[in-house]
Formats: sequence, structure tokens, C-alpha cells
Amino acid sequence: MEVRPLEPIELARIIVDLASDKKGENVVLMDMRQVSPITDFFIIVSGTSDRQLKAIIEHIADELKKTHDIRPWRTEGAASGGWVLIDYGDVVVHAFLPEKRGYYDLEGLWREAPVMVRIQ
Repeated sequence: MEVRPLEPIELARIIVDLASDKKGENVVLMDMRQVSPITDFFIIVSGTSDRQLKAIIEHIADELKKTHDIRPWRTEGAASGGWVLIDYGDVVVHAFLPEKRGYYDLEGLWREAPVMVRIQ
């Protein structure tokens, strides 16, 4: 049986659910298609500690690999540094500790991008 590739919006929504599974806070899905040629969607999520941040990132990567055979193009940063980026091409995940999220303020930087999902 052939596996159908996921559309970028499907992948983004799965990642939002996976981040929420690990109690990710203030999960935001932004539609970047009209404002950036680089990617279609940003998912921004906060963790309360570097340990939780690591759990969120590992859960997303492990589940996408296991259930959809999807691996990131690249991963940057480290939970211990308070920021991790996982690049799935059309979908980019930004996971932050709250102080780093405030510092980088991606929602403010990309404020013209519509927010499709916001889970407090």
C-alpha cells in the first residue's frame, strides 16, 4: 500500500497536535504563504523548561518519523539553549523557552501572517 504524502497544512496541523500532546504552551500556527517565499507554515510553541522543550521536539520528530516516515531537513539550536528550530521544508517549527520566545518575537516580526490556530 502506497502512503500518500501529506499536504503542508495537514503536516502543520499534525505538528500542532503533537506539540499539544506534550503540554506545549501558547501553540501558534501561522500561515506564511503570502508573506514568505521560504516556507508555508510556522508553528511556534513554548515549553516551561529545557526538559519539556526537549520532550516536545523529540515527540514531534519521533512521531512524524514513525507514523508518516517524515524526517526534518535540518534541526538547529538546542533545548538547553532555550530555542530549537525543526525544518520540514513547507513547515517550520520554532520551540522556545518563554524568555527566548519574547526576545525573538516571531509573531511580532511576522505579524502580517494570518494566525490559523492559537492554543493557550
